[in-house]
Amino acid sequence: MPSRTSSLRRASRRLAVDALAVGCWALLCLWAATAQAQSVDRGQVLFESRCVACHSLDANRTGPALRSVVGRTAGKAEGYFYSEAMAAATHVWSVEKLKAWLTNPQDVVPGQEMNFRVDLPQDREDVVAYLASLSEAQKK
Repeated sequence: MPSRTSSLRRASRRLAVDALAVGCWALLCLWAATAQAQSVDRGQVLFESRCVACHSLDANRTGPALRSVVGRTAGKAEGYFYSEAMAAATHVWSVEKLKAWLTNPQDVVPGQEMNFRVDLPQDREDVVAYLASLSEAQKK
Protein backbone atom coordinates (compact mmCIF):
# COMPACT_ATOMS: atom_id res chain seq x y z
CA MET A 1 0.00 0.00 0.00
CA PRO A 2 1.50 3.36 -0.99
CA SER A 3 2.32 5.75 1.77
CA ARG A 4 0.61 9.10 2.13
CA THR A 5 3.93 10.85 1.41
CA SER A 6 4.44 9.07 -1.93
CA SER A 7 0.86 9.86 -2.94
CA LEU A 8 1.41 13.52 -2.15
CA ARG A 9 4.67 13.50 -4.15
CA ARG A 10 2.92 12.02 -7.17
CA ALA A 11 0.11 14.56 -6.91
CA SER A 12 2.63 17.38 -6.57
CA ARG A 13 4.55 16.18 -9.64
CA ARG A 14 1.32 15.91 -11.61
CA LEU A 15 0.39 19.48 -10.68
CA ALA A 16 3.84 20.67 -11.76
CA VAL A 17 3.51 18.89 -15.11
CA ASP A 18 0.01 20.31 -15.60
CA ALA A 19 1.24 23.82 -14.75
CA LEU A 20 4.11 23.46 -17.21
CA ALA A 21 1.73 22.29 -19.93
CA VAL A 22 -0.62 25.22 -19.31
CA GLY A 23 2.33 27.63 -19.35
CA CYS A 24 3.60 26.21 -22.65
CA TRP A 25 0.12 26.45 -24.15
CA ALA A 26 -0.18 30.08 -23.05
CA LEU A 27 3.21 30.93 -24.57
CA LEU A 28 2.25 29.23 -27.82
CA CYS A 29 -0.99 31.22 -27.98
CA LEU A 30 0.86 34.46 -27.26
CA TRP A 31 3.46 33.65 -29.93
CA ALA A 32 0.73 32.85 -32.47
CA ALA A 33 -1.12 36.10 -31.73
CA THR A 34 2.11 38.09 -32.06
CA ALA A 35 3.01 36.33 -35.30
CA GLN A 36 -0.47 37.04 -36.68
CA ALA A 37 -0.22 40.72 -35.74
CA GLN A 38 3.20 40.96 -37.41
CA SER A 39 1.83 39.20 -40.48
CA VAL A 40 -1.06 41.69 -40.73
CA ASP A 41 1.27 44.66 -40.24
CA ARG A 42 3.71 43.33 -42.85
CA GLY A 43 0.78 42.59 -45.16
CA GLN A 44 -0.35 46.20 -44.93
CA VAL A 45 3.13 47.41 -45.90
CA LEU A 46 3.21 44.96 -48.83
CA PHE A 47 -0.29 45.97 -49.93
CA GLU A 48 0.60 49.66 -49.79
CA SER A 49 3.81 49.13 -51.75
CA ARG A 50 2.64 46.62 -54.36
CA CYS A 51 -1.12 46.70 -54.75
CA VAL A 52 -2.23 50.33 -54.54
CA ALA A 53 -1.12 51.10 -58.09
CA CYS A 54 -4.27 49.24 -59.17
CA HIS A 55 -6.33 48.73 -55.98
CA SER A 56 -7.67 50.80 -53.14
CA LEU A 57 -9.38 49.60 -50.02
CA ASP A 58 -12.49 51.70 -50.55
CA ALA A 59 -12.59 52.85 -54.19
CA ASN A 60 -12.59 51.00 -57.47
CA ARG A 61 -9.55 51.79 -59.62
CA THR A 62 -7.94 49.67 -62.32
CA GLY A 63 -8.88 46.82 -59.97
CA PRO A 64 -11.83 46.62 -57.57
CA ALA A 65 -11.84 47.94 -54.00
CA LEU A 66 -10.53 45.28 -51.62
CA ARG A 67 -11.59 46.24 -48.08
CA SER A 68 -14.28 43.56 -47.87
CA VAL A 69 -12.91 41.09 -50.40
CA VAL A 70 -12.85 38.08 -48.03
CA GLY A 71 -16.38 36.67 -48.06
CA ARG A 72 -17.39 38.49 -51.26
CA THR A 73 -18.39 36.62 -54.40
CA ALA A 74 -15.73 36.99 -57.09
CA GLY A 75 -16.54 39.39 -59.89
CA LYS A 76 -19.29 41.11 -57.92
CA ALA A 77 -17.83 44.24 -56.26
CA GLU A 78 -20.40 46.97 -56.51
CA GLY A 79 -19.72 49.55 -59.20
CA TYR A 80 -16.76 47.76 -60.77
CA PHE A 81 -16.77 46.62 -64.41
CA TYR A 82 -15.20 43.16 -64.59
CA SER A 83 -13.80 41.21 -67.49
CA GLU A 84 -16.11 38.59 -68.94
CA ALA A 85 -14.17 35.81 -67.19
CA MET A 86 -14.34 37.47 -63.75
CA ALA A 87 -17.99 38.43 -64.17
CA ALA A 88 -18.76 34.75 -64.81
CA ALA A 89 -16.88 33.57 -61.69
CA THR A 90 -19.05 32.16 -58.91
CA HIS A 91 -16.62 31.36 -56.09
CA VAL A 92 -16.47 33.31 -52.84
CA TRP A 93 -13.13 34.84 -51.90
CA SER A 94 -11.74 32.93 -48.96
CA VAL A 95 -8.27 33.17 -47.47
CA GLU A 96 -7.19 30.04 -49.36
CA LYS A 97 -8.73 31.22 -52.64
CA LEU A 98 -6.97 34.60 -52.35
CA LYS A 99 -3.63 32.87 -51.74
CA ALA A 100 -4.20 30.78 -54.86
CA TRP A 101 -5.17 33.92 -56.78
CA LEU A 102 -2.02 35.75 -55.77
CA THR A 103 0.02 32.67 -56.70
CA ASN A 104 -1.43 32.54 -60.22
CA PRO A 105 -4.67 34.39 -61.05
CA GLN A 106 -4.98 32.54 -64.38
CA ASP A 107 -5.26 29.20 -62.55
CA VAL A 108 -8.14 30.51 -60.43
CA VAL A 109 -10.07 32.30 -63.19
CA PRO A 110 -8.86 31.47 -66.70
CA GLY A 111 -9.14 34.48 -69.01
CA GLN A 112 -9.15 37.10 -66.23
CA GLU A 113 -7.11 40.28 -66.78
CA MET A 114 -4.92 40.65 -63.67
CA ASN A 115 -1.36 39.91 -64.74
CA PHE A 116 0.30 40.30 -61.35
CA ARG A 117 1.54 37.57 -59.02
CA VAL A 118 3.06 37.58 -55.56
CA ASP A 119 6.02 35.25 -55.90
CA LEU A 120 7.00 34.62 -52.27
CA PRO A 121 4.66 32.43 -50.18
CA GLN A 122 5.22 34.50 -47.01
CA ASP A 123 4.33 37.70 -48.89
CA ARG A 124 1.08 36.09 -50.07
CA GLU A 125 0.32 34.94 -46.53
CA ASP A 126 0.87 38.43 -45.16
CA VAL A 127 -1.11 40.33 -47.82
CA VAL A 128 -4.03 37.94 -47.42
CA ALA A 129 -3.82 38.19 -43.61
CA TYR A 130 -4.07 41.97 -43.96
CA LEU A 131 -7.05 41.81 -46.31
CA ALA A 132 -8.76 39.21 -44.10
CA SER A 133 -8.25 41.40 -41.03
CA LEU A 134 -10.06 44.25 -42.79
CA SER A 135 -12.93 42.03 -43.84
CA GLU A 136 -13.30 40.63 -40.29
CA ALA A 137 -13.24 44.13 -38.77
CA GLN A 138 -16.01 45.22 -41.09
CA LYS A 139 -18.25 42.32 -40.03
CA LYS A 140 -18.06 43.28 -36.33
